[in-house]
Amino acid sequence: MRDLLKEIFKKQKFNFTEGMGPKSWPISSSRSSKKNLRAAAVLVPILDHNDGMQILLTERTETMSKHPGQIAFPGGAKESIDITPEETALRETKEEIGLPPSKVRVLGRMNSRDTATGYCVMPIVGLITPPVSLKLAPTEVAKVFEIPLTFIMDPKSYALETRQKCGKSHEYYVMPYNEHYIWGLTARILVELGKMLRDA
Repeated sequence: MRDLLKEIFKKQKFNFTEGMGPKSWPISSSRSSKKNLRAAAVLVPILDHNDGMQILLTERTETMSKHPGQIAFPGGAKESIDITPEETALRETKEEIGLPPSKVRVLGRMNSRDTATGYCVMPIVGLITPPVSLKLAPTEVAKVFEIPLTFIMDPKSYALETRQKCGKSHEYYVMPYNEHYIWGLTARILVELGKMLRDA
């Protein structure tokens, strides 16, 4: 599986220049102004355990002003010091769960996703060799947990649901895992990564 992941992102050829596709950084000025989007990045942390790969996820605290209690990847908005989305994702990951950038082998970028909350989010896939020692930011992260990489590769693991918001129907992915209800952007990224692995 390790070699498959490396091969997937090794094969990717894209232009990182502004405005040149879903993996460009920063997002194009025309796209940003049109949708009033702010650039952001998240780390998709894959733990390379001896008995199989696992994806590390966080559960946000109930006191967070945005998305309280939701399941998420570590990450956040681009700051002025960040030149690349990799820097944003790694910086935010260290702030949220105490994982040093030196422990992450960045494999590549997934397609960016726009959110209803006004962000254009770039997922950065990173490989991590255990053991790792984490220190959670108590105001942001309630806990962390892992899900098997094989779980997200199974199409039976997710479904599409519909919600009504402001009189309109919105479809979104859900991916229940044990007591965790994974949905929204996090589920979208997991579904896309699972498909990339299945199609490889």
